Amino acid sequence: MNISRLLATVTVGAGLVLSGLMSIQTSPSSLHAQAAGAVAERVPLYYRDPSGAPAWSASPKRDDRGRDYVPVYDDDQAAPEPAKPKPQADSSRRILYYRNPMGLPDTSPTPKKDPMGMDYVPVYEGDDTDDGTVKLSPGKIQRTGVKSTTVERRTLHVAVKAPGTIQLDERRVSVIAMRAESFVQKVADVTTGTRVKAGQPLMEIYSSAIAAAAAEYLSTINSNIVGSNAAYGRGSRQRLTNLDVPEPVITAMEKSRIAPVTVQWSAPRDGIVLERNAVEGMRANPGDVLFRIADISLVWALVDVAERDLGSIAVGQPVTIRARSFPGRTFTGSIAVIYPQVNKDTRTARVRIELANSDLALLPDMYVDAEIDTAAPAPVLAVPTDAVLDTGSRQAVLIDKGDGRYEPRAVKLGRRGAGYVEVRDGVADGDAVVTSANFLIDAESNLKAALKSFAEAGEPQPAGNDHAGMGEHK
Repeated sequence: MNISRLLATVTVGAGLVLSGLMSIQTSPSSLHAQAAGAVAERVPLYYRDPSGAPAWSASPKRDDRGRDYVPVYDDDQAAPEPAKPKPQADSSRRILYYRNPMGLPDTSPTPKKDPMGMDYVPVYEGDDTDDGTVKLSPGKIQRTGVKSTTVERRTLHVAVKAPGTIQLDERRVSVIAMRAESFVQKVADVTTGTRVKAGQPLMEIYSSAIAAAAAEYLSTINSNIVGSNAAYGRGSRQRLTNLDVPEPVITAMEKSRIAPVTVQWSAPRDGIVLERNAVEGMRANPGDVLFRIADISLVWALVDVAERDLGSIAVGQPVTIRARSFPGRTFTGSIAVIYPQVNKDTRTARVRIELANSDLALLPDMYVDAEIDTAAPAPVLAVPTDAVLDTGSRQAVLIDKGDGRYEPRAVKLGRRGAGYVEVRDGVADGDAVVTSANFLIDAESNLKAALKSFAEAGEPQPAGNDHAGMGEHK
């Protein structure tokens, strides 16, 4: 009896299991049938290009990029496309407002899209600060290539360049001219351009005035008369000196006690013969220049400095001279005189530089280029010229405050040179200034300032650019 009941229970359980398996096997087919029926209810009218191009097809197809055409049904609605994941907002910070993604002066208190379908960008609490700083994310700093450098004191070497010419030293030019009517008896082998030494013979002169004065002087010293006639003897010698008779000739006459017929004239200094007018047998009247000799071992460079640079130069500053005739060679000197007059036509002032010319390479009227070193005597605070935002009327730099924060700060500038500019006010020694991508940070500062004013006003207003480059946040 018990066995019969056991068999009956097993039979019933097997039937239930078989029934469940059959139901499981038939469920997918029934679901498929239901889905097919649902699809059959909506038959596509045609298929359109997935990119929106004016192309259609009556049957399913793919474009050149392998994308399926989108079916269009009788209700003129395209098949829904899979939703794209939206970026998750930062829930840890409160959103103040949303700004236009293209940087236009438009804000919204709620999420919205612009006419092009772009989402407005959220502005979180803490992005806008009231201390005048601009804060950038590490990613933006890396993408824009922001670089900073430390403000330090340095000596600015500002070079003032000016053209000029070589001229003779006026103190080293000698002229040989007769003081009485004379005749040139003989001229030495000396021509224009010849280099002569002091005491070298140049010519022999006969002058009746000189001969009479020499005879009178010898008569006085030969008479051996002293006392009252001593002063007369000194007067006779002075007469020879007044006639410019060379001192060696007078000394030789005193020794020989003989009056020479002709007087030998010699070079008064070392130099170059710039002018020779003496010709054998010629008559020379008083004042006629027979020779002109110049010493060019020391010459002047007369350069014309622009009026705007006059405030930077001073007497004693070192100068480097480059002659166009000697490429690669430099001559050094210093400013000796700044002439107190400005040329009204060229707006330049003349500056005199004294140069040593031991090898006589520099010649009169030679063109040269001068470079005046106007370095300040003491180091000054200086920043690279790339760090300055200059609007023409105002200048500013961006101070790197760390942690991605940058503060626009107005500065007063001084001299410029060698890629640096002096900062007289606005920064301190050790401050970090932005030298790269500062214009991008300045644009971000202007944009945030404008958006903040629009958000406070509650309505769009035209953006002013009066604070461009200054980062003024109102």
